[in-house]
Amino acid sequence: MTTMTENAARFREFKMPDVGEGLTEAEILKWYVQPGDTVTDGQVVCEVETAKAAVELPIPYDGVVRSLHFDEGVTVDVGTAIITVDVAPGTEEPPAAEPVAPSATAEAPAAPEEEAPKGRQPVLVGYGVSEASTKRRPRKGASVPEQAPAEALRAVQTELNGQAPAPARPLAKPPVRKLAKDLGIDLATVVPTGPDGVVTREDVHAAATPAAEPAPVSRETTPAPAPAVQTGDARETRIPVKGVRKATAQAMIGSAFTAPHVTEFVTVDVTRTMKLVEELKADKDMAGLRVNPLLLIAKALLVAIKRNPDVNASWDEANQEIVLKHYVNLGIAAATPRGLIVPNIKDAHAKTLPQLAESLGELVATAREGKTSPAAMSGGTVTITNVGVFGVDTGTPILNPGESAILAVGAIKLQPWIHKGKVKPRQVTTLALSFDHRLVDGELGSKVLADVAAVLERPKRLITWA
Repeated sequence: MTTMTENAARFREFKMPDVGEGLTEAEILKWYVQPGDTVTDGQVVCEVETAKAAVELPIPYDGVVRSLHFDEGVTVDVGTAIITVDVAPGTEEPPAAEPVAPSATAEAPAAPEEEAPKGRQPVLVGYGVSEASTKRRPRKGASVPEQAPAEALRAVQTELNGQAPAPARPLAKPPVRKLAKDLGIDLATVVPTGPDGVVTREDVHAAATPAAEPAPVSRETTPAPAPAVQTGDARETRIPVKGVRKATAQAMIGSAFTAPHVTEFVTVDVTRTMKLVEELKADKDMAGLRVNPLLLIAKALLVAIKRNPDVNASWDEANQEIVLKHYVNLGIAAATPRGLIVPNIKDAHAKTLPQLAESLGELVATAREGKTSPAAMSGGTVTITNVGVFGVDTGTPILNPGESAILAVGAIKLQPWIHKGKVKPRQVTTLALSFDHRLVDGELGSKVLADVAAVLERPKRLITWA
């Protein structure tokens, strides 16, 4: 008979790692493997989304996938097992029992430690889970399903214990729990119609229907009739705020209500800059590199920071200190399907124009593919956001937390402009610089913005000022 020790060595549980800096959870976006698939050390098995980015997770050992503990779309705590792998396939199978339904498996808690026979290990497989993690902790809602052991391992535990642990809460698959949470439905009040008492998606919708049928109560004293607001797909679509969007929202709220923002504007003739862009595209030293107006705007901002280094700083509230940065990690705001992210070019101040172009190209390509790493979005010191690509003239950008300035670039348009005493059509744009007034006073902010505009108006200053 297969022993518990042999099972522990044979079945390995891969836990959700902390792929960022102190992150506590991640959402499983996509599984690349299924039970029965063979995996090798270093093979990517799934893609997860954290509060910072989407990240691919490689498995750290060889074997055959035994089970996936969570469905796609489920948010899982860091340190929770997400996949079980049989690292010794082909050997004698453990004692078998009747197959356990996935939904029932997900709901059954681990056997309490005190019920285990003397000498038995409290965990079954691999490096296992910590003693603390096997105990349920109180939660405000059923937002994240409890960790589910693999079916085969539960069969072993059932035989050894003599009985299967009883479910502690209504049975439902993770997506159904998520639906119930979104609709504000307590699963304990839902009448299950699925096999073995499992709550289905239809059961949740049925429970939500009575609450959605009455017309909303008017705030006016006159009981005027109003159409019902449906919670289904016909009239409203509810999108859970999580991952990158949730983190962005929290960061922007914190920034807007912590740092006293000031925004200044300047309209500048960038005709010479646009001509330089075309010249650089034909330059053999820039062949294969991303050359566009944003490249020269980024370089202009770096020049302005070099001339006014005090703008590159952060506010340390805990120590009541201003931290001057002697390096520039230049953030570039990028709109992605998952939300706004701001990866940054490390040590941008030390890069030549070709190096800056190469880094900018890699940053944009990685962001579009959704492969930006959490490290690439940490440690920024100043940011550029190009709202002009959407046809917008300018805006009042909100500072990224921990930074003192952000430059918004508006659309570059052909406009009538007085040039050398005559009205001529010129390429014109509007720049907006938002800054933290605790760190940057009006004089310093104005100097930075004026320097950026001066370089873009006469880009030869890049040579003399850089």
